Amino acid sequence: MRTTITATILAAALAAGGAHAAPASATAARTLDVLPGLIAAQAEMRRGMTTSEALVKRYLARIAAIDRAGPALHAVIVLNPHALADARKLDAERKAGHVRGPLHGVPILLKDNIESDDDTATTAGSLALKDNVSHRDAPLVKRLTDAGAVILGKTNLSEWANSRSTQSVSGWSGVGGLVKNPYALDRSACGSSSGSGAAVAASLASAAVGTETDGSVTCPSSVHGLVGLKPTVGLVSRTHVVPISHSQDTAGPMGRSVEDVAALLTAMAGSDPQDPATADADKHKTDYLRDLAPDALAGKRIGVVRDDLAKSTSISPLYAAALARLRAAGATLVEIVLPKAEVEDDENVVMGTELKADMNAYLASTPATVKSRTLADLIAFDKASPREMSLFAQETFEQAEATKGLDDAKYREARRRSMTVARAAIDETLAKEKLDAIVMPTVGPAWRVDVVDGDHYSGISTTLPAVAGYPHLTVPMGQVRGLPVGLSFWGPQWSEARLLAYGFAYQEKGARFVPPTYTPSVEEIGDVETAFQPNRSAP
Repeated sequence: MRTTITATILAAALAAGGAHAAPASATAARTLDVLPGLIAAQAEMRRGMTTSEALVKRYLARIAAIDRAGPALHAVIVLNPHALADARKLDAERKAGHVRGPLHGVPILLKDNIESDDDTATTAGSLALKDNVSHRDAPLVKRLTDAGAVILGKTNLSEWANSRSTQSVSGWSGVGGLVKNPYALDRSACGSSSGSGAAVAASLASAAVGTETDGSVTCPSSVHGLVGLKPTVGLVSRTHVVPISHSQDTAGPMGRSVEDVAALLTAMAGSDPQDPATADADKHKTDYLRDLAPDALAGKRIGVVRDDLAKSTSISPLYAAALARLRAAGATLVEIVLPKAEVEDDENVVMGTELKADMNAYLASTPATVKSRTLADLIAFDKASPREMSLFAQETFEQAEATKGLDDAKYREARRRSMTVARAAIDETLAKEKLDAIVMPTVGPAWRVDVVDGDHYSGISTTLPAVAGYPHLTVPMGQVRGLPVGLSFWGPQWSEARLLAYGFAYQEKGARFVPPTYTPSVEEIGDVETAFQPNRSAP
């Protein structure tokens, strides 16, 4: 089965509705249209039903209709001016009989902290980087374009990947404004890859790339009903990606199916001599799409975590249904309790210290058009910019500026201790119970945007694998009043292929992406709005 899975997936994608009516113009695009994901788009092109150029035009029309106008999601910061020309070249290659693989001609979006050599700026959402046109491809982008992907543009994000303030509003940036969650427009799109999550859910591209330091791929994927993978740190290059922490930063794929994410990761992964953390990546990368199989969970032992979120009234029924799918796919479920692993304080020390060192190094490499050359310069820029400081402060930047560098004993001990504790919590649990993976809810439903008190995360499960540098996969689990919630799979270092295969087997038992409805507010849904009204017939 594994040798034929790619062809099987392509056929299934087409049969399941890969082809959809294309809007004739921006004004004709309807919010409820669902355009093809990565694998479905490839299936359409292989069948001669569409072309890369036509796909790019369809996505551009949809961006104009619902990202710029309509519900105005603000998910896309900038479009690649060369996207159509790139698509035409790839169509010519296909016509000549050369197809590079599953990504050939497929339009994808990049988070706007990833550099691409297409005459667009890489801003990290900050006005301080509005002129950061580097004319450099991040190695991960070069891998994607070599595989045939069309870079459609860049997505909005929580400014500086949510590293500026503890009271930030996820999804807001000075450049891009606020990303709206297409499932309920007044709810958070989560951060920091908020634009990537909203864009993929709203069919603004076939798939997208986000980045994560702690939760920034997995949380927005969860609240948008997507599949998202934070890979092992070191599987994907970070060169020419605006940094936070070299101990935890990684780019990760986001899509509407496990297949889409597996295909994207296959292209992105690999060693980069400029990023020492990736030295072993080529030894561990594989064809993640080929390795998917619906029987991957058969006979596997899966550890089940029942934390407070899993026991909550709204999440518990969804979690029970998810566990039933795992059993139906052949898994043996083992109830476990994770050991206490207090790593947050040390994580903050590590991220603050590395933020200053890594940001200073990055800014020093940017073109002369970027006037802010250090973290201190960024802090000064923000203080002088009313828009940058309009919603929240920058105390995290200021705390990072006060750190003492990578040779500081406090930092080095915090890094050693936090990584040791986080890895032991996962590795020892897996070994003790003879587990193949661990599952739990990813995060609660999206919260209302709050410019007074900032974000309201509930039960987020991202920190241990983030600090350990281990992979973390989230897949759709269900919805609470129309708001998606994800199921997380954790595994040991370099276990992406296994986790994706488990996620695929789980997905094939009925856990699939459900398109958004662009509801203004959950409170405006019929039964809720009715319940809010008094019952005048009551005594």
